[in-house]
Amino acid sequence: MISHRNTFLDHIAQTSDAPMALEIKKADGIYLKTTDGKRYIDLISGIGVSNLGHRNHKVLQAIRKQLGKYLHTMVYGEYVQSPQVKLARKLSTLLPKTLDATYFVNSGSEAIEGALKLAKRITGRTNFVSMQNAYHGSSSGAMSLMSDPYFTNAYRPLLPGFFHASFNDIQSLSVINNETAAVVLEIVQAEAGYLAPNPDFLAAVQQKCRDTGALLIVDEIQTGMGRTGKLFAIEHYGIVPDILCLAKAFGGGMPLGAFVSSKENMLQLSHDPVLGHITTFGGHPVCCAAGLENLNQLSKSKLVSDVESKSQLFKTLLVHPDIVEITGKGFMLGVQLKSKERLHAVVDHCIANGVIIDWFLFAEDKLRIAPPLIITESQIKKVCKVIINALDATKLVTS
Repeated sequence: MISHRNTFLDHIAQTSDAPMALEIKKADGIYLKTTDGKRYIDLISGIGVSNLGHRNHKVLQAIRKQLGKYLHTMVYGEYVQSPQVKLARKLSTLLPKTLDATYFVNSGSEAIEGALKLAKRITGRTNFVSMQNAYHGSSSGAMSLMSDPYFTNAYRPLLPGFFHASFNDIQSLSVINNETAAVVLEIVQAEAGYLAPNPDFLAAVQQKCRDTGALLIVDEIQTGMGRTGKLFAIEHYGIVPDILCLAKAFGGGMPLGAFVSSKENMLQLSHDPVLGHITTFGGHPVCCAAGLENLNQLSKSKLVSDVESKSQLFKTLLVHPDIVEITGKGFMLGVQLKSKERLHAVVDHCIANGVIIDWFLFAEDKLRIAPPLIITESQIKKVCKVIINALDATKLVTS
């Protein structure tokens, strides 16, 4: 088979100087197969996307069925399209009653951008507060929520009026005031190394928003669709955001995002000016058909309720002198190592032995584990053995 590796390096815009560059031939379930005949367990779900695994057969059936009807027909919001309507209705039955209107987009960054615009329109304010080491996307508005100068300095000036509090630090919430349009918050901080929240902190954030008139925007782009052991992570803590952002696993492997709020709030985008927010391909009917089947399966099966016991199995098996702790919630696990210098060697060893694992932007000493929800106990035992072996092997190399 002809390799496309060189063409990939020559003609695909690169995001780093060392891409993984696995040449994928096929994907099924938790496995990726490459053109050289190797098979890999995807222990990161394409970074939190493939919660039902790759190419779920019922999702594929929904895609094929929609392909026989129509693809793109008109820019968002003009035509009544059954897949959009059904998916929005399904979401409204699963979310708090104040989250009953959905605006479909293509990605997580777009969902955040739409939420920021909506918050400005509702409150008449322009300032925002996010958390240190948060990640909400790479577009200009989403990047302005980021605190790390390494990732932002090359693209300044960022949008004005963006401030930062510290995750799980109630005292830092004093930065939220009567000029704040909204607080943007991940329930579990992802790129910080899968940091779970203190329930008192989340309650304090919501109360501070109420006291100041600021909105609460919750980013469930990575936590949503069952990854934490609930369909939505807000269910663990009893908080109800004013705007909820979804993407990644939301589309069942297809590009789909959304920001969700009340019908009253969403109407603010429809006038003065008309087309206050618009997208050509947002809510593409094929993507919505896939997303609906994905959501139907997750809401009916035991996959979500089984996440916690499977998560505990990872924690039970991943015991090693070089593992300091395992943070996170559900299938968002950050394995902290004693030495950050060994991190990439461990990742490389795992990949060489058929397990795709990864790291974080803001946690240089942690391994990322975020498998598809369909992973079995026997598969968990297999990948944990590979990780432990990698820790042993790299210790010999680097000591």
